[in-house]
Amino acid sequence: MLTIKDVYRIWAPEGAKWTDWARPVPFTGLKQCTKGYSQAELVIPKLHYLDESFEGAALIVDLPGMNSIKEGIALAKAGYRPVPVYNGTIEQKNARATVNNQVIVSGLILGARHLAGIEIAPDALPAFLVDRNRLNRHKINVSVFDNSWDVYHQDLPSADYFIENGIHRIIVIGESFSPDLQKILYPFKKKQIEILWTNRYQKPIKVKIRKPRKV
Repeated sequence: MLTIKDVYRIWAPEGAKWTDWARPVPFTGLKQCTKGYSQAELVIPKLHYLDESFEGAALIVDLPGMNSIKEGIALAKAGYRPVPVYNGTIEQKNARATVNNQVIVSGLILGARHLAGIEIAPDALPAFLVDRNRLNRHKINVSVFDNSWDVYHQDLPSADYFIENGIHRIIVIGESFSPDLQKILYPFKKKQIEILWTNRYQKPIKVKIRKPRKV
């Protein structure tokens, strides 16, 4: 049986590039899960959108819940290094919350079993995984725990670091282009890093990002 440390090290192996950006928050909650998930296996999707535009690109997978983890495993099979960047906390037992972060914890455990059997090069291109549901801030009443979260500048490598590692293109994979990603990726365009987006079904397209009110 995998321990907390085992699961974390599978997702964030020592010595592998990009490991420093794997967030420890969900792994610390492995013992705090109060909801049971009977799913014994993850159904890993097939990738039909990878084309020449992905060559040399870093990826940000912005899909809801466990779908982001499934996509990360599929990308690992294609040679990418999935990097979990989940910052959501788990609600207390019997409490209601705006975001189901427990499903992320469960997905990381199930995903570790797949990831452990995939050989990934130490310098593989990164696929940063975030939960699109993180932005769910609708509270039914004051008793609901607001555990929503945003992706911030410090959660991803800097534009200069990407450039130093030969990466001049970032592709966001998601149902839409989330506002927090727009905010942190705006400065990247000023560094001449190309920003593209795909919904998994269409070829990646260039996106125009407006200057945020505060950068």
